[in-house]
Amino acid sequence: MHYYTVRIVTIIGLFILSSCGNTSKKDDNASVEKTKDTAAVDSAKIKEEQRKKKEKERFVLTEENAIPFFFEYQKDHKEHVVKINTSLGSFTVDLYNETPYHRANFIYLAKKNYFDNTYFHRVVKDFIIQGGNTDMTATAKKRDSIGFYLLPPDTDKGLRHDRGVMSMPSSDDVTNPHKLASPYEFFIVTAKHGAHHLNGKYTAFGRVISGMNVVDKINNVPTGSDEWPLKNVIIKSVEIVE
Repeated sequence: MHYYTVRIVTIIGLFILSSCGNTSKKDDNASVEKTKDTAAVDSAKIKEEQRKKKEKERFVLTEENAIPFFFEYQKDHKEHVVKINTSLGSFTVDLYNETPYHRANFIYLAKKNYFDNTYFHRVVKDFIIQGGNTDMTATAKKRDSIGFYLLPPDTDKGLRHDRGVMSMPSSDDVTNPHKLASPYEFFIVTAKHGAHHLNGKYTAFGRVISGMNVVDKINNVPTGSDEWPLKNVIIKSVEIVE
């Protein structure tokens, strides 16, 4: 009787141990599956973040999206004072709130460092200096990366082309009857009494508030017959002041 009791107890013990082992194995398997699921979710999140990052990096401005983009951009980016550092000195410009798209465009390009190492490529004595372009492929590549678009004129605000006013150039030919402006360039009036024949034709969107002597210095550099300075006047950088 004692023998059978011991044998039964032993069998029950082995059964319990076996059951415990199976449970542990099941728990281990469940843990592995859970780890795999977590890793899959993490991997999916990383891929989605990378996709969004690449999409953001690929964003370029176009004729279709430029105005809607700047409409939203100018709401959150209220900066309006910039310092333009050149190879001949620095001057400061206050951008008009009355021309929000043009102000936002200039701030956007400045934050993209577009103007860095561009030139004042057109100088007309006692009239204007014009900047934002070069003869380098690097500048063309920067434009390609930002996008091809033009800005419509904003000329009905009564803003005048007084001395020191910064404005947006556009071509006068028949292919541009609405005087859409190149967003990458700007000009500053240097004429003593202003250039009021430009009023209503080009968008004045800022004015020089300090450093006009530097603007005059640039306006007096020697140029070739194409109005390009014989020695490049470089825009080193554009700083956002406020």
